[in-house]
Amino acid sequence: IAAGTAIVALGKKSVNLYADYEQLTGGVETLFGKSGDRLMKYANEAYKTAGLSANEYMETVTSFSASMIKSLGGDTKKAADYSNQALIDMSDNANKMGSNMEDIQNAYQGFSKQNYTMLDNLKLGYGGTQAEMQRLLKDAEKLTGQKYDISSFSDITQAIHAIQTEMGITGTTSKEAATTIQGSAGMMKASFENFLTGMADPEQDFDMLLGNLIDSIVT
Repeated sequence: IAAGTAIVALGKKSVNLYADYEQLTGGVETLFGKSGDRLMKYANEAYKTAGLSANEYMETVTSFSASMIKSLGGDTKKAADYSNQALIDMSDNANKMGSNMEDIQNAYQGFSKQNYTMLDNLKLGYGGTQAEMQRLLKDAEKLTGQKYDISSFSDITQAIHAIQTEMGITGTTSKEAATTIQGSAGMMKASFENFLTGMADPEQDFDMLLGNLIDSIVT
């Protein structure tokens, strides 16, 4: 009876995850058009690059992607790449600085609307004001030689990436997924959620999802 109950619970969870997946992929297709496949590739890799399931990845990215695409003049291919980098930067910050991922997500969503009050959520040494964001952009400019415009969301994400790279934050999530108990457990949890989603979706590559899950368990 217990085994049967567990199977029913997993089946229900799978259907619910797939329902979310359908809605989220629809949003990705609407926002990114022909570049939607590019973003989906990133979403399917997010279990190891960002410690997030594909659903969690898409939910986060679509919350700020309209501003990203607009700031890049409608270039959806570049927007997919920049959004992916921003998402990984967010995850790296959470892992390295011990920040709450939701607080970081809220901060980035604020930046996409030119609201900088939550900049201090990133714990990079900058306060939550427009002047402090401008200081971050100037500091990033000294590192890269590139000029960043505070009115451009893509520029802001690129500047944060430069600062985090200089501070040794970049790449933390992938490294922890391969070398720490907490990181590998997070990767396994995310790959298991992808696996459950795929159970209810005949279009997904089930063998790939199973392989990802097995690899994460081995790690």
